[in-house]
Amino acid sequence: MTHPRTEPPTGVRVAAWAPGRVNLIGDHTDTTGGVVLPMAIDRGTTVAGRRGGEEVVVRSQDEEEPARVPLTGGDPATATPAWARYVAGVVAEVGPRTGFEGTVATTLPVGAGLSSSAALEVALALALGAVDDPVALAQRCQRAEQRASGVPCGVMDQLASAAGVEGCALLIDCHHLRVEPVAVPDGVEVVVVHSGEVRTLAGSAYAERRAQCEAAEAVMGPLRLALPGSEEGLEDPVLRRRARHVITENARVRVVARALAEGDLATVGAAMAESHASLRHDFEVSTPAVDALVGRLAATPGVHGARMTGGGFGGCVVAVAEPGAVGEGMVVRPSGGARVLVTD
Repeated sequence: MTHPRTEPPTGVRVAAWAPGRVNLIGDHTDTTGGVVLPMAIDRGTTVAGRRGGEEVVVRSQDEEEPARVPLTGGDPATATPAWARYVAGVVAEVGPRTGFEGTVATTLPVGAGLSSSAALEVALALALGAVDDPVALAQRCQRAEQRASGVPCGVMDQLASAAGVEGCALLIDCHHLRVEPVAVPDGVEVVVVHSGEVRTLAGSAYAERRAQCEAAEAVMGPLRLALPGSEEGLEDPVLRRRARHVITENARVRVVARALAEGDLATVGAAMAESHASLRHDFEVSTPAVDALVGRLAATPGVHGARMTGGGFGGCVVAVAEPGAVGEGMVVRPSGGARVLVTD
């Protein structure tokens, strides 16, 4: 395996921070090279410690046991405790020339669909000395997550964390890996509300959905290039629904990116409603609790639109609203991307 260039072992103190992300629209399109519109948020994960030694040891106040990973590697999927799998995945992908001992602290709720695992991966990779550009860093951390979890995730979460732009959402072409900042208008609040259901992709039907999309593509070609309605030629009704979601969601992402840039929040809200309906009926990744929360938020005065966000099967709902309209959850602001905070 070819590893990225890393800084030489110095034994110095280092700290790195990576943001979580909320996806405004464009779920389950990145795995087929489609377009997405996430934004890095002002909540994230910090990894701090000192380089040196023959293993990577990371402790978290949220975990009873530390993650202890030898530099010689091993299969990340078998590391213990469970959270150490993500640490082991990053170690395997970065290939640091020296160990590290430190702590991890986060302001991201785990299992909420705000990319807590991606933030950990990106912050740890930087702390271990990875000096890739944001796209290469995201790709390595994507592979780390796949190795750790066994879930064939796309690159959106890691790329949004690595490439965030202050004040902007990111229009990401997941095939060409192009990132275009889209300014979030002043006077708009993005609010994230937890459904109360913890999301766990490793135990969900995520891999099945990806396989169904790939089966649809084997018949009709790349979904990222398909026009709405072209999925009607698929004989299998399940594949037809999966393809319809991806095709129409790609179109909605482009509509929302333009509308957001123009301050057309009515169009943004309408597209968010259509997106959630598609995720519920065509992709079948929502839950009754999430649907009820979306309905309640969408009916709240001052809320332009609401939809589930993330992989589904629980987690959070995102709302675009006037300031103060949503009296629950947390307001998140578009943040800059991951960065090294301290080296000395």
